[in-house]
Amino acid sequence: MNHSTHPRVDQPLTPLEARLTALRGGAAARSMDARALAALAANPGCDRRAVLDAAGVDKAALAARLGSPAAFGQSPFAITRGLVFERRLRAERCTELAALLRRELLPEEAAQLPVAVPDLLAAEGPAVRAARTRTALVEAVSDAAAGRAWTLLDRPLLRLEVAGSAVSLEPDAIVIGPDERWTVVEIKSFPILDGGADPAKVGAAARQAAVYVLALRATAMALDPAATTTAGNAAGAGATPHAATASSASGADEAGRSEQGPSAPASDVVSARPAGLPVSPYAEPAGLAAAVRTTGLLVCPRDFSNAAVAAPLDLRKQLAVTRRQLARMTRIETLLAVLPEGARLDEAPGAVDSLAHAYAPDCLAACELAFHCRSQARAAGAVEVLGRGVRGELGSLTTVEAALAATAAGGALARAARLREEALAR
Repeated sequence: MNHSTHPRVDQPLTPLEARLTALRGGAAARSMDARALAALAANPGCDRRAVLDAAGVDKAALAARLGSPAAFGQSPFAITRGLVFERRLRAERCTELAALLRRELLPEEAAQLPVAVPDLLAAEGPAVRAARTRTALVEAVSDAAAGRAWTLLDRPLLRLEVAGSAVSLEPDAIVIGPDERWTVVEIKSFPILDGGADPAKVGAAARQAAVYVLALRATAMALDPAATTTAGNAAGAGATPHAATASSASGADEAGRSEQGPSAPASDVVSARPAGLPVSPYAEPAGLAAAVRTTGLLVCPRDFSNAAVAAPLDLRKQLAVTRRQLARMTRIETLLAVLPEGARLDEAPGAVDSLAHAYAPDCLAACELAFHCRSQARAAGAVEVLGRGVRGELGSLTTVEAALAATAAGGALARAARLREEALAR
């Protein structure tokens, strides 16, 4: 598809987006990726990170302006290796990646089906890209139901509402197989050696993939008319639920096409739990959202080569944790109320201290502001600097000073109890 037929259209900012843009100041926005969202979900009580990520603030640059620069991020060697590996997989319209996915995901009887790799308009803006991704998903389900092809979506764009703010997420790939099931593919540059990989890195990849599954489920629910109207009618008419949904959603997309892109529904942002998704983080969704598999596919280099190998990722635990944690987050509008009016972090970085942090030693491996927050926690004598386990054990004792005082009092009471027992023994 020719990109020129879909011109970029700048959407007007909502009041929340305008406030976040003003907070960021003249700096360019940093998009929130699944890694950042997974880190935020792991520490949902951190108001500081929630606001900074929603505003697209460069936390590394902010930490440097605050005088606490962080040695955080991948080495240049790891970044270069990852780029080379991904370029190889995506060369010639993802030929090598498609061959690997065909071997790993397609049953033998469907191994000869052609693969569709649609153009997802990577050069366009987020709204157009998200709309094109939704249209491609509808077309892919229709192709799978008719037995025409299976589909590989290369770097699609999903939109998700988190704490009242829109987040754009870009999975490495999504596969819609001939069985109409959707699989999230996560590409990483760390090697799989003799069938095993670094557990910490695999865990981080699983947390990121779980975020993509959550966004993909929410997108599926937004495309599924049965989720809010007459679920089950398609099955009663003799068609598969996924195929009937694809047909209905495709018609809705065709009716809503405009100059903004291939598909322009009323809103391209879906919440983390739209109508139809189960309330319990452990329950499985129904309708089209049930097509999204809770087992992802991890693609890594084999041993020390650039040859690709794939391994399944069970995402059920990470998905439940992420959904539960995101549901606990306070809305961004509420958090912004504590900031000074007209605050700009590029001019007054100290304004960030108005936002509460939830420092823990785990932040050192996940957040660029960790050193700044740690110094504040140490200055306040907070027990959080000792770790989450210690914090949980101390209960209502929130400072090191209070904990030491309680220890001294406990020692005196224990000595008094021993003296009493000795006196009674006589």
